[in-house]
This record gives sequence, C-alpha cells and structure tokens, in this order.
Amino acid sequence: MEADHRVNEENGKALSSFQVQSQPPPPPLSQPSSPPQPVRNLIMVAAIAAGIQFGWALQLSLLTPYVQLLGISHKLAPIIWLCGPISGMLVQPMVGYYSDNCTSRFGRRRPFIAAGASLVAIAVVLIGFAADLGHLCGDTLGKTSKPRAIAVFIVGFAILDVANNMLQGPCRALLADLSDGNARKTRMSYAGYSFFMAVGNVLGYAAGSYSKLYKLFPFTQTKACDIYCANLKGCFIISIALLLTLTILALTFVREKPFSGPDPGSADGTESGKHHAKIPFFGEIFGALKDLPRPMWILLVVTCLNWIGWFPFFLFDTDWMGREVYGGKVGDSLYDRGVHAGALGLMLNSVVLGFASVGVEHSARVIGGVKRLWGVVNFILAACLAFTVLITKLADSTRRANGSPAEGVKVGSLALFSVLGVPLAVTYSIPFALASIFSTDVGSGQGLSLGVLNLAIVVPQMLVSLLSGQFDALFGGGNIPAFVVGAVAAAISGIIALTKLPSPPADVPSHKTQAIAAFH
Repeated sequence: MEADHRVNEENGKALSSFQVQSQPPPPPLSQPSSPPQPVRNLIMVAAIAAGIQFGWALQLSLLTPYVQLLGISHKLAPIIWLCGPISGMLVQPMVGYYSDNCTSRFGRRRPFIAAGASLVAIAVVLIGFAADLGHLCGDTLGKTSKPRAIAVFIVGFAILDVANNMLQGPCRALLADLSDGNARKTRMSYAGYSFFMAVGNVLGYAAGSYSKLYKLFPFTQTKACDIYCANLKGCFIISIALLLTLTILALTFVREKPFSGPDPGSADGTESGKHHAKIPFFGEIFGALKDLPRPMWILLVVTCLNWIGWFPFFLFDTDWMGREVYGGKVGDSLYDRGVHAGALGLMLNSVVLGFASVGVEHSARVIGGVKRLWGVVNFILAACLAFTVLITKLADSTRRANGSPAEGVKVGSLALFSVLGVPLAVTYSIPFALASIFSTDVGSGQGLSLGVLNLAIVVPQMLVSLLSGQFDALFGGGNIPAFVVGAVAAAISGIIALTKLPSPPADVPSHKTQAIAAFH
C-alpha cells in the first residue's frame, strides 16, 4: 500500500508524512490544538508513570519466584517474559495509530488511557489470585504443578502486557500534545515522566521487599495461597489502587480537544488526505517505515543499540549478583543473599534515576545539547557494563572462607547499580522527546511516531531474550558474555549519537501561538 502523502502548495510535489520540512505548515483547524497547559496538568499525566512502574517493579522482583511456585520450570520462565516485547511490538504502534485518529468526544488519548488502566486492574487480579482460581477450578493443593493456575496466570500476564502498552504510548503522546510543539516543554515533560517512573520503582521495590504485607490484608492468605503468595496479592492491591487513583485524577482534570478528522479543504483534505483517513493500520505503519526521514532512522538505530546494551542487565542483574558476585547457585543461601543485594542495588538505582531525571534538562544545557548528553551517558553505560567483568574477577579473587565476596566488592557492585541510574534517566526521556520533536517537525502523528520508536526497543529485547542464554552457554555459562556484548553495543550507540544524530530544533513558539500573535 502507498503511504500517506501531502501536497506542497508551493511546488505541487507530494511530500511524505515523515519528510522533514524546513517550515512546516500550520495544523488544520480541525486538528486538536490545545490552549497553553498549566504545569500541574503535565505533572498529573506524567504521574501515571508511577502507577505503571510500580507494577513493573513488582513483576521484576516477585513474579519469577511466583511462577515457579505455580509449577513453571526455571527453564521455561524466561519465555513468559517474551509477552512484553511481542505485545509492545504489535500493540503500542497500533494503539498509537488509532489514538492519532480517534474522534471520541473525550479526546484522542484519554479513552485509551482509561481502557489500559481498567485492563491492568483486571490482569492484576487474575495474576494475584491465580492460585486461588486454579484451586477453585480443580488444582490439587499437594501437587507441585498447578496447570489451571498456570493457565490463569498466563492469561493475566498477557493482558497485563497489552494493557501496559495501551497506557504508556498514549500517556507519552498526551504529554507531547499538551506541550503544543514546544521542544523544551516536550523534553521537560518526558523528564517528568522518567522521574515518576523512578518513584514507582522505589515504591514497588519497597512494597515487594516488605515480607509482612499480608497482615494488612488478612483475606489474601488462603489454603491455595501461602504467605509469599499473599504478600504478592497485597502488593498488587496497592498497585491497582495507586494506578487507578492517578489515572482518574489525570483524566478528570486534564482535558483534550476532540479530534474531528481532516477538513475537506485543508492540506489533509486533499485526495491524499482522504486516502489517509481510510488507510488501514498496517499500511500506515509500513508507509511510515518506508518514508521515515533520516533523523528518525538515526534515532531508531541509536535506540536499538542502546537497548541491546540495557536489556541483558535488566534480565540478569540480580542473577549476576547471586552467581558471579556472591558465588552462589540457584537455591542456596549465598545466591539468595546476592539476589537480595541486587534488589538493594535496584532500589539505589531508582533513587538516582529520580534525581537524575529532574536534572536532565539542565544537564543537556550544560553539556551542549541533548544529543551530546545521550552520547556521553551511553559511554557511561558501556563503562559500567565493562566494569562487571572487573567486579566479577575481584569477587573470585577475594572470596572469603564462607564464600561471600569482600566488602569492597559489595560496595563496588552497589555503586555500579547506582551510577547506572544516570544513563537510565536519559534513556527513559530523551529518545521519546526526540521522536516527538522530529514527528512534530514533519507533521506526523505523535502516537504512531512513538509506536515506531517502540519497535527499536522491543526488537532488541526479543533478540536478547532468545539469544543471550545460548550465547552465554557458548562461553561456559554465566552472565558476563551478554554484558560484554551490551557494552560494545552501548559504545557504538554513543558514537552514532554524537556523530550522526541531528540536534533537535531550537524552541520556537507553537504554530497556534504564532497565529494568535499575528492576529493581534
């Protein structure tokens, strides 16, 4: 199918919807053009990230042991985590496309945010009560494997991944909409989103580490659900309450102007504009990829390499602490101590992430621009991943009689977790801000543009999930080979960011502001 094209009125040539234009035309009057938004509205929308990330932190810290309690083997457990990248690859671009073209009287993004939050609540109930529902449907309490509970869990986990992707894309797109084309406000909005992700991480890891939460919700402990399972239920109950509260507040106080579609007489009301209104999603997404301008392609390449660096550490960070740093094996006390130390490292990482997110905009000004900042922090990521080799060697050479590493090695590993909070703050904000800025320059939809960017995130995740285990096995097992590959990818990402990635345009008044000024 052919991609959507607009007609340049000056020379009559068709322009791709992603083609960079030096002077983009004003948006049609039928497009949602919001009045200047107070900062509190941006904060309320960004705060939804805290509710989303609270649930992600619980998944990372509690769900892998939980699925093994249900009877899913350790070997098969990682396959379940592929649900996230797969749903992200399909759902987020699709939701972005349809939210760009949504004509609901409630706005373009708000219906999807409301639906996503509702589905998260349903999914969390299914996951938390999987053991009880499985027992109700016939699972035997004494058996190790609980097939009905596993089925309920898998359904709930799949819904949760779809729902999270329904939430994240429209939330980020709404922030870009509310920023009204102002590059600086867009970057600050995404930095705020990153900050609230850190808040959600800290709260989620704190809730997950509290072992007596079941006492606050005594009904959670049942015949089919032991104390660990009951604690998980309690965490998810708090997660639902937090997410729904933040979502309801944002949707109540932040308004969108309904989108009525392209005007017949506007630039998008030409024959090509009518064709655009009818083009199905997959035709639009393939057209977007086909006509992607050079700045977006470079952004995708940098993002893809960046996530090849990040995802091995996300998958194996606590396992690295248990195996390589503490020298334990799965199930023994040393390994458990290492995993708990890794959980502390993730908490420190989240705290640094929060503070660093607040300083992203200032750091970009000091260092000379956002692309230079992103390039520099990618080298920091590469250095930290490379340092895992040194920490592992030192742990082996200084291991005590009881098997635990020296105090200096423990401190060094926790310091590494902490330092990684700085590049993570940039990873969670700058790529999305650049995608929004570049898409605004060429007049493309925010939702679809962020969905295309998401492909550069989920594809590396799928590759790492499928190949890292086999790659590590080729070099004798352990997590270091995957970390080394991640370090190389991060370094290449930094080089491309510094040398090839275009700098975003300087802040200029939005088209609407210019039109108002000209009228007066």
